[in-house]
Amino acid sequence: MNVTTAFRQRLGQPGIIVAPGAYDCLTATIIEQAGFPAVYMTGAGMSVARLGYPDLALATMSEMTAHAGAMAEVVSVPIIADADTGYGGMLNIQRTIRQYQRAGVAAVHIEDQDFPKRCGHLDNKRVIPPDEMCGKIRAAVDARTDPDFTIIVRTDALAVTGWDDTMRRCDDYIRAGADALFIEALRSPEEARKVADTFDVPLLYNFVESGKSPLIPAPELEQMGFKMVIFPASALMAACSVVANLMRHLKTHGTTEQLMPGMSSLAEAFETVGLSQMLAADSRYSGASGGSA
Repeated sequence: MNVTTAFRQRLGQPGIIVAPGAYDCLTATIIEQAGFPAVYMTGAGMSVARLGYPDLALATMSEMTAHAGAMAEVVSVPIIADADTGYGGMLNIQRTIRQYQRAGVAAVHIEDQDFPKRCGHLDNKRVIPPDEMCGKIRAAVDARTDPDFTIIVRTDALAVTGWDDTMRRCDDYIRAGADALFIEALRSPEEARKVADTFDVPLLYNFVESGKSPLIPAPELEQMGFKMVIFPASALMAACSVVANLMRHLKTHGTTEQLMPGMSSLAEAFETVGLSQMLAADSRYSGASGGSA
């Protein structure tokens, strides 16, 4: 079964899909090995970790899809990928959908922010008119060649135009073909419950530590009616803190020996990404080709 079909089936089964955010292939691999059913490819994390930029629409479509393809090559669980605004107009968004399908992800989310977009938990966002976004959704739906490829539509309108407009947009987006909804920066558990009570399509909740939304645990979100929850920045923020502390210690003491109990060994790090299996495969193939000429 391919990842798109597996993800579609999972959406129709009981239980919430918890998808921690991966900013590179290592974090994606660790997430899968920890037993999570899906990986979220964070655009913010990719921008920070790969490009060295904040989440201000500086990553291009080709960079994002290449990043997604690298992740899809090393994990077998479905990947939900950030596709930002679709990277342009109607034709651009169609190319974006086709490229993400080729990259091997199971789902993407596209949003209704105006360009240049910014992280959904930053201030001073702008959104495009709902009619324009509906056109983008229809273009995205028509562009997919795999009917199981899931298109999640995100709206950032709550912080810009308010609750009523957000609800109208969600209705419009569902009619335009959205498979699932992602209402960014919900401000309270009460708003989360209202959303879950209002819409029948699968709903995604964005769990961002230090963000604008309440930190509602996955079991409570499931009880409310949410089907997916992503943790886009958890690994990124932890890595920033841990590596910064390590470097301060090294700068002060000239050694990291005291920190070794909290570190993986080099062999363990290599094993995380498949050292034993690769060496065994190399040995097997080398032995198979070692006959006489």
